[in-house]
Amino acid sequence: MSKQVEMFGEIDQLSINTIRVLAADMVQAANSGHPGAPMGCAPMAHILFTRFLNANPKNSNWLNRDRFVLSNGHACALQYALLHLLGYKLSIDDLRDFRQLDSRTPGHPEATHTDGIEVTTGPLGQGISNAVGMAIAERHLAATFNRPEFPVIDNTVYAIAGDGCLQEGVSSETGSLAGHLQLGNLVVLYDSNGIQIDGSTKLGFTEDVLQRYEAYGWHTQKVADGDHDYDGLSRAIAIAKAEKTRPSIILVNTTIGFGASKAGTEAVHGAALGADSLSQVKSLFGFDPEQKFVVPDSVYSFYHERAARGAKLEQEWNELLQKYAKAYPELHKDLTRRIEGRLPEGWEKALPRYKPGDKELATRKLSENVLNQIAPLVTELIGGSADLTGSNLTRWKDAVDFQPEPTGLGTYAGRYIRFGVREHGMAAICNGIAAYGCNIPFASTFLNFISYAAGASRLTALSKLRVIYIMTHDSIGLGEDGPTHQPIETMAMLRATPNYLNFRPADGNEVSGAYLAALNHTDRPSVLSLTRQNLPQLEGSSVENTTKGGYTLQVIGNNNSPDLIIAATGSETSIAVDTAKLLSKEHKLTVKVVSMPCLELFDAQSDEYRHSVLTPGVPSISVEALSTFGWHKYVHHPIGIDTFGASGPYKKVYELVGLTPEVISKKALKIVEYYKNHPVPTLALQF
Repeated sequence: MSKQVEMFGEIDQLSINTIRVLAADMVQAANSGHPGAPMGCAPMAHILFTRFLNANPKNSNWLNRDRFVLSNGHACALQYALLHLLGYKLSIDDLRDFRQLDSRTPGHPEATHTDGIEVTTGPLGQGISNAVGMAIAERHLAATFNRPEFPVIDNTVYAIAGDGCLQEGVSSETGSLAGHLQLGNLVVLYDSNGIQIDGSTKLGFTEDVLQRYEAYGWHTQKVADGDHDYDGLSRAIAIAKAEKTRPSIILVNTTIGFGASKAGTEAVHGAALGADSLSQVKSLFGFDPEQKFVVPDSVYSFYHERAARGAKLEQEWNELLQKYAKAYPELHKDLTRRIEGRLPEGWEKALPRYKPGDKELATRKLSENVLNQIAPLVTELIGGSADLTGSNLTRWKDAVDFQPEPTGLGTYAGRYIRFGVREHGMAAICNGIAAYGCNIPFASTFLNFISYAAGASRLTALSKLRVIYIMTHDSIGLGEDGPTHQPIETMAMLRATPNYLNFRPADGNEVSGAYLAALNHTDRPSVLSLTRQNLPQLEGSSVENTTKGGYTLQVIGNNNSPDLIIAATGSETSIAVDTAKLLSKEHKLTVKVVSMPCLELFDAQSDEYRHSVLTPGVPSISVEALSTFGWHKYVHHPIGIDTFGASGPYKKVYELVGLTPEVISKKALKIVEYYKNHPVPTLALQF
């Protein structure tokens, strides 16, 4: 018998069975959840957490900890049991409250709820893709801060994923990129149990997964008996951890619901075992069927010993960091700042500012100007484009690509990521980079194609991650590419998503203001929607006022009070100004033009401020080259586009949909005349 086999004894078997029973108890108590995968994955998870994972449960935010991601998040009872055993802030009562309101053990892992959870998983394929982002973050920070004899960043990213994760397209996108980037710090355990909700995977998933990942450039292994071959599991993980130039995936054949009467079938996938089957499982594993949520003292002791090892590793790392501070004080200062989440002092002074008469520029170009100014200062900014760099203008002048050095294309210290045509994967990777810490990721494509990334970008908001989405070609203003590329409903979708900040800046000052707000909001993602077409620098625009979400840009006319308010965003703000000038000149109206670059920030202002901008009792319209959905909260009559766009020169397309000063002014006149004889309604925003 090998020494590695001798490593495993009765305590390991007892621990594995304890995890299985705890998971089954949790699901049974809630009468909701997924017992099968936790019971099947218990051996691999136990070995990973007790033999390989370097972490300190007493400080779950220790920077140099290994990261673990449960990509098949429906199996979260497994992770909760492990976190409890190790001594994270998760009590046995928390396990009893599985899937209950306000519990620390929600139905899928949520990083904002539970100590020790790295990323929010649930939608399949996201977790393994987040793990790729975490591996990128580790490689980048290591290349940036490590020095000879000072490996201050040196950790491994582990993930457990299931059949469903590997069927979702997002995992293919990120797996392909991980292979190209040679992320040898990433180890994935693939729980291949052959079962999904509909039944056997033979119904629709019969490819050779390992061959696919070999083609991606991954190191692959297989453990044929993941239920019993603890030595094989341990050896495979050790080999994967030692592989430094390729990400690793280990296919582990397991039995879903191991020990249950219906083990190996879909019946144990997504429903409680039932009282009789659970009693049988407990008897099989040597537990009293009448007792619930039982953890033998020896199992606690075993896991607490492993946790103490993690605390010792952190202590050793802190000592190394003290020596590093003396040897490399400037690097240590910068790393400490980034760990604490502080932006460089005075970075905002570098934001460009503009005055009327300055050159007309597309807001995507103005965004490039910002990046050129702030990227050398805000060194935690890292990201790239989904194969649209020349269109998104996201690569600053001295940027270095994030690439493995052997390719000759860049270095891991580089901060510009070539995501390729992988919008969904790009967003999921950026979530992982943000969750890792010490970096602020950005992702870029055309605004219309954030819809491709919606599965991951929604999780950005749910997880309260600071990811900046730099989205260009933001309206019919992109012109000839036509309705497949012209977003109409996209901004309405984003505005309907909680916790987002959605910006449509109108000129250079508002672009700078959007970056100022996006970087200063640490727990919210931002979307910067930017134009392809050139726009004028507007009189009255303001970097600081942009951070309020909406403000009075200009009042055009001679009256003391306005006859009409025109609220607008982005490229339509200058059209609103021209409309106001036309109404003033030809019809002697006084028009207040309101710029509304970010509705979410405007909503957060005081009633007094919001009413000072959108004055109650004054007829109002909005102008935006997007869907009018949602605008009735702010104005009486929104003007926009409620059909798909068209292919043609952008000015012709604007004429086609009636977004010109001449057409808008005619509609505005009718509205003003109507409200001369009718009461002006109170809007939802004014209550």
